[in-house]
Amino acid sequence: MTPTETPNPSQLPRISVLISGNGSNLQALIDGCAAGRIPARIVQVISNRADAHGLTRARQAGITTAFIDHRLFADRAAFDAALANKIQEASPDFVTLAGFMRILTPALVQQFLGKLINIHPSLLPKYPGLNTHARALEAADTRHGATVHFVTPTVDAGPAIVQGILNIQPGETLDHLKSRVHALEHRIYPQALAWLVTGAVRYADGQTTWQDPALTRNRPQIIREDAPLALND
Repeated sequence: MTPTETPNPSQLPRISVLISGNGSNLQALIDGCAAGRIPARIVQVISNRADAHGLTRARQAGITTAFIDHRLFADRAAFDAALANKIQEASPDFVTLAGFMRILTPALVQQFLGKLINIHPSLLPKYPGLNTHARALEAADTRHGATVHFVTPTVDAGPAIVQGILNIQPGETLDHLKSRVHALEHRIYPQALAWLVTGAVRYADGQTTWQDPALTRNRPQIIREDAPLALND
């Protein structure tokens, strides 16, 4: 295909996105696909909350949506089994978590291992879990950011694909830091998905592996808030 050719949408990699809330990262992925920066097609958005604004974002973009209420299931395993079945209906090539506030069972993760990615608002392995911005401020950290990583059975422990890094400003408030990290997430998540769908990066033997032999195995690429992309910075 030449650069001037328009790809056939039916031939593009298929993406499912799981959300629970506002869906700002989902919107960044939708915009990236629409602009051609991500050579893929989002074919499905699933939420465990009926009132998630991300569902509205998806419908406005003409994307099929689904709601699965986790409260109707006896346990996480039962919910994840229903979730996996719904994902499989769309036959996705990759699955992205974009603010999906559920811990996935190992069975579901194994089903999509290597094709499942997440974005987390910290420089992993620092601050897995919740309240990452407050924890960074309380620790008087000078740097903070976000990480896109492959999902593995251990929560927030999968190998990183890319990290967005910013310098915490003196006297910075929690809300201001959160907004800066969100903006950085909207840069790094579309880039990570673009690398994944084009085969520039893959999951192999529990590690992040780059197609370019000049890049270091199991090292994330770096995007700084105030600078262009630098490889393995």
